[in-house]
Amino acid sequence: MTDTRCSALLFDLDGVLIDSTPAVARVWHGWAVEHGFDPEKVVQLAHGRPSRATIRELLPNSDVALEDREVERREIADVDGLVLLPGAGELLQSLPPDRWTIATSCTRALAEVRLHAAGLPVPQTIVTSSDVTIGKPDPEPFLKAAAKLGFPASECIVIEDAPAGVRAGKAAGARVIALLTTMTRGSLEAAGADWIVRNCADVAASYDGSALQLSLAQEFQV
Repeated sequence: MTDTRCSALLFDLDGVLIDSTPAVARVWHGWAVEHGFDPEKVVQLAHGRPSRATIRELLPNSDVALEDREVERREIADVDGLVLLPGAGELLQSLPPDRWTIATSCTRALAEVRLHAAGLPVPQTIVTSSDVTIGKPDPEPFLKAAAKLGFPASECIVIEDAPAGVRAGKAAGARVIALLTTMTRGSLEAAGADWIVRNCADVAASYDGSALQLSLAQEFQV
């Protein structure tokens, strides 16, 4: 067990609170085939990043906004197989509502669809790709999320599953708990995670009136 304190938790969404991997893979696989790319590589590239960043990288001369809207439309329409990840609901229920939020690479519309499908609340302070100029691995999403809660990012802990998100959290000045839900331990270590655990079930939280007290079970200090 490892204990630590922070002012607030900043969660990623996909791969941290929910698993939408089957839907994401189906959408990006179809998009890749249509455009003549290797589907496996595109699915991996798209994980944890705003869709427009992936499109811009692969199709720099395309109408990125148009392609982005089509990918979003397909993702909103496909929630088959979406599930709540272990420990996610219990961890959120243990937190005061003003001590946590979500910073996701989804658009706001897509994030709300997925949260509702999973039975999770939509925090008023949520930060999505619709709210930022530059997405992860840039620190902007987590800097904005912390500011909306009224804390400096350096007093927050980010919970992420993707290397791009880990890098964003570290660049924002936060400490980062990385989850082994989608990526390898090596890639999360290389991105700079402070701790690596299996999933949210390995994170217990309590509030003492001034700060959050976290206990990490079966954790690997990096």
